[in-house]
Amino acid sequence: MALLSIRDLMAHFETPRGTVYAVDGVNLDIGSGETVGLVGESGCGKSTLGKAILRLIEPNFGSIVLDSVDITHLKRRQLARHRHKVQMIFQDPYASLNPRATVGRIIEEPLMVNGWGSDRERKERVAWLLEKVGLPTDSLKRHPHEYSGGQRQRIGIARAIALNPKIVICDEAVSALDVSIRAQIINLLTDLRDELGLSYLFISHDLSVVEHIADRVCVMYLGKIVEIAERERLWAMPLHPYTQILMAAVPVLDPKIARERKKIIPRDELPSPLNPPGGCRFHTRCPYAQPKCRDEEPPLRPLQGRQSVACHLVTEQADGSIAYPTMAAEAAPKNDVRGAPA
Repeated sequence: MALLSIRDLMAHFETPRGTVYAVDGVNLDIGSGETVGLVGESGCGKSTLGKAILRLIEPNFGSIVLDSVDITHLKRRQLARHRHKVQMIFQDPYASLNPRATVGRIIEEPLMVNGWGSDRERKERVAWLLEKVGLPTDSLKRHPHEYSGGQRQRIGIARAIALNPKIVICDEAVSALDVSIRAQIINLLTDLRDELGLSYLFISHDLSVVEHIADRVCVMYLGKIVEIAERERLWAMPLHPYTQILMAAVPVLDPKIARERKKIIPRDELPSPLNPPGGCRFHTRCPYAQPKCRDEEPPLRPLQGRQSVACHLVTEQADGSIAYPTMAAEAAPKNDVRGAPA
């Protein structure tokens, strides 16, 4: 059984201009000790989905089952008993920390709110957490502004794991950091996952980071999941045209491969979530769109190899092979799994 199971989750927002369909019928499972990457363009609903799971944003429809308990409609006091099981690391390591509080107070606060241990036990726990995230114990009386961005994110990580959560939602947790610091934070998250048995929902628009940390990857477009696959399989054989476009946009270091590789250019700009297209939501930008794509929304269908895709043009053949649209296959060497589809 999945540690976190989301079914038909919707989060819509009413605005003076109309309804924003930020999350529109998402199904997702996360297993114990698993890292699931969630990728897509800015505005596709990734962060809204993460906040809806925590119920920082109340979903309009669907269910959220956490550790065998449906938390979707729990009242505040009931929800408080389960909230320690899922925590969040926010994108901005400065805005998410109280600038007036000391580091010790910031990390200790969730322990105090949840009535965890005595004063002495909490202080010992805070010192242990600082050591785990690689910060000196003399950080206790300092304030967030005295630290660099990477160090502030370590404080945020310590706060997130303070209550021994089972799942941590990383909302663009490294996007605001320098490249060298990103690697350190990713390695820290990996070590904590292995040591503490954590599961992650890792939200990011950086595919190179997701490739490094994720076990499975979900691709999101305009509020819907369009493809789910194991990391290696997705990089070797992206099926959905939107996934292919994302993969083709990843920079490669080899200039020869970069010159030879054709890019799949989307036909139009990202539509507004206020008025998403009918049928397949990607059909207005898809280079392979057919009349059926405009009229009928494709379901997210499971295929062989634990891969699911929502595309009318992807079909499973009688011999078990998968037929899918490819435009740039001839342009990329076979070993260039980060570029155009194989």
